[in-house]
Amino acid sequence: MKTIFDFLTPKSQTVYLERSATIRQTLEKLDVHKFSVLTLIDESGTFISTISEGDILRYIKNDSDFNILEAESQTIDKIEKYRSYQALKVDTPISVIIKLSLQQNFIPIVDDRGIFIGIIKRKSIIDYLFEN
Repeated sequence: MKTIFDFLTPKSQTVYLERSATIRQTLEKLDVHKFSVLTLIDESGTFISTISEGDILRYIKNDSDFNILEAESQTIDKIEKYRSYQALKVDTPISVIIKLSLQQNFIPIVDDRGIFIGIIKRKSIIDYLFEN
C-alpha cells in the first residue's frame, strides 16, 4: 500500500513564498515557473495559505492606483485570498488526498506542527491511479 511519502515532492523541490514576499516577487515567481498558485509560509516554515494569479489580479483590479514600482514594496500578506488550497497532515489517508486532488492542482502537506514539508501534485495521483 502506498503512503503519502510515495507521492510527496519535498519542500526543497517546490516553489513557495514567505508571507513577507512582495507582489512583484510573487508575480515574477509565478511567471518564471509558469504556476498559477503558490504556497505561502511564515518565517518559521509554518503553512499559512496559498496565493493565486487570480488573487493578485483581483487586488490589481480593485486598487485603481496600482503601480508596478510600488509592488516592489507591497507584501502579499495583505492580499485577500479568494480560495486558499487546503493543506493536509502527513497521516491523512490516501483516499482523502485523492478526493481533494479533484479540487486542487496540488496539496500542501504539513507535519504535526503545521510546518510545510512539501506538496503532492495532482499528476502524481493521476499517474498512480492510471497504473493501478
